[in-house]
This record gives sequence, structure tokens and C-alpha cells, in this order.
Amino acid sequence: MRPGAVSRSGAEGASRAAGEERALTSVAAGDRYEEPEELPRLWHVTLSVSGREAPLKEVRRGLEQLAHDHPFLLTSRYANDHAEIRYWEEARDLHDAAAVALRLWGEHRQTSRLPPWEIVGLEVIDRETYHQRIAEGYGPPPASSVGVHPF
Repeated sequence: MRPGAVSRSGAEGASRAAGEERALTSVAAGDRYEEPEELPRLWHVTLSVSGREAPLKEVRRGLEQLAHDHPFLLTSRYANDHAEIRYWEEARDLHDAAAVALRLWGEHRQTSRLPPWEIVGLEVIDRETYHQRIAEGYGPPPASSVGVHPF
């Protein structure tokens, strides 16, 4: 509440006089707030998988189930023998984002009934690099059509 402002109960700052500043109790006088060094960052992830041919309907259904279970997925493209998943991951650093991405397909293969394909490609880039690539006209186009689509 601002000094001198009226509270919801209608009483002016009960424990201090009008115009008196309230002292901060969580920071000692003279101390400065410092950002924690390792805040999570956003990473753009592209995961590529491939393997033996599978029926397109089953591949699509599996990717749709994965997207339903994990709404962070931006877009998936698929064919009967490969797929690409693109999404944003919040992680402390590239190692953490890559570790999550490398587990994604295997951990959800059973629950989403995904094909038994292997990971054949992984790209993890920070948000700034992603936007720089788009601005310069190279790299993957922005994932404007969210969802599961054939190649």
C-alpha cells in the first residue's frame, strides 16, 4: 500500500503515520537485489526420429496423443518412416534441454503408442539464435501451423 493510501478496511496505515515509508524487511539496508545466475531459459528443440515404415494413421495418432499429453509441442511433421517434433523447452542450460529432448520419444513410446523409431537428429538452440535465424531468412520457418501434419 502506498504511504497515506486508504486500505480496504478504510483505515489509514494503522502501524505508521501518514506519509511514513515502510522499511523493507527481506533485504538489509544497503544490500542490492541480484538475479540468480542460473534462471531457466527458453530453448527451441527439433527432434528427428526414423525407423521402419509404420501405417501413417498410427504415426499420426501417436503424435497427436503425444501432443495431447504434452501441450508444449508446437508442431510435428511425419511420414511413414520418419517424423520431426518441434517445441520450446524451458531449462537452465543447453545440457538440460537436450537431456529432456533425448528422453522424450523413449519415455512416451508406450503411452502414446509411437513407432519404435530411434532418434536420428537433435537440434537445441537458444531463443535469440532461433529468432536471429528467422530474421535472416534461414533456418526452419516459424511453426505457425501448430499441430500434427504430414511432410
